[in-house]
Amino acid sequence: MRSTDRKERAKAVRLEHKVALVTGGSTGIGREVCLAYAKEGARVAVNYIGSEANALAVVAAIEAEGGQAMAVRADVSDEAQVAAMVRQIEEAWGGVDILVNNAGIYPRKEWYEITGDEWDRVQAVNLKSCFLTSKAVFPYMREKGYGKIINVSSVTFWRGQKGFVHYVASKGGVIGFTRALSREVGKHGITVNAISPGAVMTEQELLDMPDLQEREKTRLYLAEEQAIPRRQLPPDMVGAFLFLASADSDFTTGQTLNVDGGWMMH
Repeated sequence: MRSTDRKERAKAVRLEHKVALVTGGSTGIGREVCLAYAKEGARVAVNYIGSEANALAVVAAIEAEGGQAMAVRADVSDEAQVAAMVRQIEEAWGGVDILVNNAGIYPRKEWYEITGDEWDRVQAVNLKSCFLTSKAVFPYMREKGYGKIINVSSVTFWRGQKGFVHYVASKGGVIGFTRALSREVGKHGITVNAISPGAVMTEQELLDMPDLQEREKTRLYLAEEQAIPRRQLPPDMVGAFLFLASADSDFTTGQTLNVDGGWMMH
């Protein structure tokens, strides 16, 4: 076998025999992560809360390429639903080796107009969910002596973005949670890291920004601000998620990796 063939084969099975759970896995960044993990040999649980059709489409795309996947519905801010979801995955595949806490909501609102219930909902979906899912998969990872937890923060934490006080607070909490949890679980062979995406152009953004002139204004602004002068797309995130899910990052923990085209630097 040629050396190039060996390298390609090794690359193709970086996550072989692993089980990955990706919350918010039916669209956007989550969808791309699910597809990428499956291509690397992982069995993938695609979590969703909204459209079952979107989740099933991701499962079908993975299965069409010979991979294994399942759609698992759960509100990740609800402890009972999270526990039931993880039990479903364990019954089918034995446990969760890779957890990606990607689910999140980002309603825009003036900070003084945010109600207490709205604040609590954003914290629950974006931050509390990381705690609940990590706690649910921890027993299996501890028993195995190995695991990968990847939490999704946001470039808005570095910027202090206007109009998103509750969202930015939750994403800062994700980084704090990542650092503290890494101290707790490192002795069990579990790494915990965060990724902070930039302004990723997802399906949701297109819904939130239907005006073409507003989209163009955003594109021009980001081209000026980023070191890489183009819009960021979900596939741009894949490399970072693969690195933190694979053995390549076994000695990397408690860190936050910016993937934003060089918009914010720290």
